[in-house]
Amino acid sequence: MIKEVIVVEGRDDITAVKRAVEAEMIAVGGFGINSKVIDRIKEAQKRQGVIIFTDPDFAGEKIRRIITKRVSGVKHAYITKQEGMKDDDIGVENASPETIRRALQNAKCEVKEKRSFFDTQDLYFFKLTGEDDSKKRREMLGKELGIGYCNSAQFITRLNNYGIDREEFVVALNKVNKEI
Repeated sequence: MIKEVIVVEGRDDITAVKRAVEAEMIAVGGFGINSKVIDRIKEAQKRQGVIIFTDPDFAGEKIRRIITKRVSGVKHAYITKQEGMKDDDIGVENASPETIRRALQNAKCEVKEKRSFFDTQDLYFFKLTGEDDSKKRREMLGKELGIGYCNSAQFITRLNNYGIDREEFVVALNKVNKEI
């Protein structure tokens, strides 16, 4: 599993990268990178490191510059236009798994053991799933931990992939419980 969080442009890029490697990813959704996305990228950089992996075109380079200006110390993965070309479309989503793996290796990505510290039972125990207010609790806790809002399965994945330990989790959860 790749240690760093990989930042891509969209969902099709996530699908392509997941065919090649196991990693946590953030999709920025184009030029309109809002402050919530930047905050998630900053948190990812602080916890695990970040690799920016955008399309080899004008838009991809612009997104790369925006993130690099706001988040220091990120790594960069690149593919050529030829490697990302399919029909008349250029993008990471068109690259082969081998090309994606090579680009990430060239970015000096680190490999880590897959971590399964948190599981579904934890979410039930801490009322983050299965309760009427579970969605709100996950949203508030995700904000407190800097990992964003997501469904239960993705929440477990982010808790594990961002390296959040039990103590940090409990402190953040206690804060959320006081607010509810």
